[in-house]
Amino acid sequence: MEILVVAHPIVRSRLSVMRDRDSSNAEFRAALRELATLLVYEATRELQVRDTTVTTPVAVTTGAAIANPPLLVPVLRAGLGMAEAAFNLLPESQMGFVGLARDEATHLPTPYMASLPESLTGRPVIVLDPMLATGGSLQHCLELLHARGAEDVTVVCALAAPEGVAKIESGGLAQMLVTASIDERLNEDAYIVPGLGDAGDRQFGPR
Repeated sequence: MEILVVAHPIVRSRLSVMRDRDSSNAEFRAALRELATLLVYEATRELQVRDTTVTTPVAVTTGAAIANPPLLVPVLRAGLGMAEAAFNLLPESQMGFVGLARDEATHLPTPYMASLPESLTGRPVIVLDPMLATGGSLQHCLELLHARGAEDVTVVCALAAPEGVAKIESGGLAQMLVTASIDERLNEDAYIVPGLGDAGDRQFGPR
């Protein structure tokens, strides 16, 4: 699995807003939306394009169009904060959804929804999830995609823990991980340290 940590100054700035415990829900959402735009931009550098003919006001020239638009898959609920930014960059794309809730006692994912095309054979997929902590939820999502034939999967996360990165890498179902930071570790409650808290609660308020 290729791992890309994006160290752009604007990326670092927006991630710092998200880490700040005093940032409001609105400030957190805005920073995540801007961060997601930058991360998805980096994640799509190798998308295939096809030549098109474009008529400008003065001449005919060769342009480009996305040849095989990816399926965007936000992991609910936290991934919703990245979905609009990704869709704005890739309006040619379609979107699927995977809903997973974390069991606070076991730290294991509890699936409650999957809305995905029946076949993803030959189709690139971009998974959107702000946090890669233990990797359990993301691995479950990757298994759902793999069962539908997905073989070209990029994961985009605001930040990750080394434990989660190792789990996803060992699973062998993602080809690329793009993130703004790989943090120090997980604590005893399986939260990323220093992290930013619960990304869903920071966006939408506690459940």
